[in-house]
Amino acid sequence: MTERNDGVVVGLNGVSVELGGHSVLHDINFDVHEGGFVGIVGPNGAGKTTLLRTILGLVPVVSGRVEVFGLPPGRNGSHAIGYVPQRQSVADNFPATVGDVVMMGRLRHLGLMRFPGRKDWQRVDDSLSLVGMLDRKDRAVGRLSGGEQRRAMLAQALCASTRLLVLDEPTVGLDLPAEHEFYALLRKLIRDLTLTIVAVSHDLVALAGETDELICINHRMHIHGNAEDVIHSHAIREAYCCEFDFLAGEIAHHEGHDHVES
Repeated sequence: MTERNDGVVVGLNGVSVELGGHSVLHDINFDVHEGGFVGIVGPNGAGKTTLLRTILGLVPVVSGRVEVFGLPPGRNGSHAIGYVPQRQSVADNFPATVGDVVMMGRLRHLGLMRFPGRKDWQRVDDSLSLVGMLDRKDRAVGRLSGGEQRRAMLAQALCASTRLLVLDEPTVGLDLPAEHEFYALLRKLIRDLTLTIVAVSHDLVALAGETDELICINHRMHIHGNAEDVIHSHAIREAYCCEFDFLAGEIAHHEGHDHVES
């Protein structure tokens, strides 16, 4: 089996997943194309993180097909996929520098019983430069701000030969300026590295303002399309049910704010 060359990086066809005997995802279908920035949204408990883990090959499917770079997960060279999980707090005295943490992303590319050399440390420096953190290389990772820790984890994910970046709640815990800076960085990486990004977030409004496309799920897929069209669709109301009235207010406030400043 060879890599597909039709520009599809991630493809799901009729994918269903069960955990503990309970259906979590049912008949999910979508494609993500090279260079795209796609957001996955849905209410709490909708199966968003499970969907990411399915793309990564960490959760088996009970039916359907998942392909990443034209191959089943795990057979496509995992070094091509960078994963940034949900943020976990790091103790102030955690005994690792930023450079050490970023190198962890390179080690899986090296393989067993191989030690990093000069080229690998250069890759660490390059990854830190991409996220604007090279001057923090020797700093203890526990001493970083929340936004800096997210950038360090992003550098770790980029340290192999990453072509697909998978992010789970990448801006949780960040204030608004740091959130905007992080999304601007992701956009820059897409342009400079021809990255493809798939991100999950509970914040529908913020993600809609940053991504090219949105996929809305609540155990099944309700809608996939242009972000602007998705947030104004009836399918969003259906997926979020009683949460939608609150979300609609947030969207209206966001659009009104944009209108005032334009």
